[in-house]
Amino acid sequence: MSEIKPTDPAATNAGEEKDWTASACSDSLKTRKPRPPKPQNAVTIAVSSRTLFNMDEERKIYQEEGVEKYMAYMNQQEHENEPLMPGVAFPLVKALMTVNSRLRQLYPDSEELFDIVLMTNNHAQVGVRLINSINHYDLTIERFCMTGGKSPIGYLKAYMTNLYLSKDGEKVTEAIEEGIAAATMFASGDVENQLSDTQLKVAFDGDAVLFSDESEIIAKQRGLDKFFEHEQEFENIPLKKGPLKCFLEVLGKLQRKFYAKNERMTCPIRTYLVTARSAASSGARVLKTLRSWGLEIDEALFLAGAPKGPLLQMIRPHIFFDDQMFHIEGAKELGTIAAHVPYGIGQKYHKGELIEQPDKDVKDKK
Repeated sequence: MSEIKPTDPAATNAGEEKDWTASACSDSLKTRKPRPPKPQNAVTIAVSSRTLFNMDEERKIYQEEGVEKYMAYMNQQEHENEPLMPGVAFPLVKALMTVNSRLRQLYPDSEELFDIVLMTNNHAQVGVRLINSINHYDLTIERFCMTGGKSPIGYLKAYMTNLYLSKDGEKVTEAIEEGIAAATMFASGDVENQLSDTQLKVAFDGDAVLFSDESEIIAKQRGLDKFFEHEQEFENIPLKKGPLKCFLEVLGKLQRKFYAKNERMTCPIRTYLVTARSAASSGARVLKTLRSWGLEIDEALFLAGAPKGPLLQMIRPHIFFDDQMFHIEGAKELGTIAAHVPYGIGQKYHKGELIEQPDKDVKDKK
C-alpha cells in the first residue's frame, strides 16, 4: 500500500529539490495564490474529473456518439466557458481546502498540506473547460494528468498519490492492485448543503478497509461463532494493514499538527470507525491494533451487525469507505457520500450470500 512520503532530505534527489525550489520560489514567479506543496511533503489526493464534476451529460455523448463527438462538444467555445456542475467529490475537495487554510494559519511555511491532482483520461484538448470550471469555483488545483484515452493508473505513483478517487471501478481495482489506496465514489441526492463547511469528516469501515480481510475470511467461511472465538484468542495480535490504513495515517499526521497548537477540540479533521463488529465480542482487537500502529480514531461505532446508514446519516461524512456494496447501498439510500473499496473476500459476497463465481477451468477451456 502507499505509505507516508519521506520528509528526510536524504530521501529526495538533491538536484530535483534544487530545481523545484528555483522554479517555484523565484521572484519572477511569486504569486498571491497559494502554490502547491512539494510532492514529497504533500498528502496527494488524485480525483478523476467525473468525481469532481458532474459530467453525466458529457458522458452520455461519449457513450452514444463516440469520442470525436464528445471532444467536439467539449471544445466548442460556447461550452468551454460553461462551468461543469459539482460532482460527488466536490464537497470533499472543498473540505480539504478548508483544512489547508487552517494549516496555513498555524504553520505559514509548512508544506504538509493536501494537494489535489485532477486525474483524467480525457484528451488535453478538452482541458480548457476543466480549467475554467476549477477557476469558476475557486478551487486550488494546479496539477493535472490528462492521458488522452489511456488509463491514468500508471501515473499515480509518479504523482506520489496517497488516495485515488474515481467513478470507474475497474480503474480503482487496478490502483489497489498497484498498492495505492483507492475507492469508487457513489452519492445519492444533493447532500452538499448538509455537510460541514468547517470540518473534514472521514468515516471508515474496519475489516478489508483499515485492516486486512483476515478476520472477515473466518466470518464468511466459518461463521460468526468461530469469528468471535478467533478474535478473542488473537485479541493481542494486531491485525494486518488494509488498503486505507495509509490514508488514516496521513490524516492522523495532520491532526497532530493541530494538537501541537492546543487545537484538539477545534481540529478541522475528524475520523470515524463505523464497523459491523460487536464491541464486547470482537472490538478489543480493533482498538488494540490501532494503538499498536500509533493511530487514533476520534469516534468508534460498533454496530453488531445493525445497518450503518442511520448512523452515517447522523455523522454526515464527506466520504465513507466500505468494502461491501451492501453497506454502500444502505449508505446511499440515506444520502451519504459512499466510496467502495474493492478489496478482500467481501467482493465474493452480497448480503452475506456467496456470489456465483464462473468456473475458472471451464472458462479457460473456451
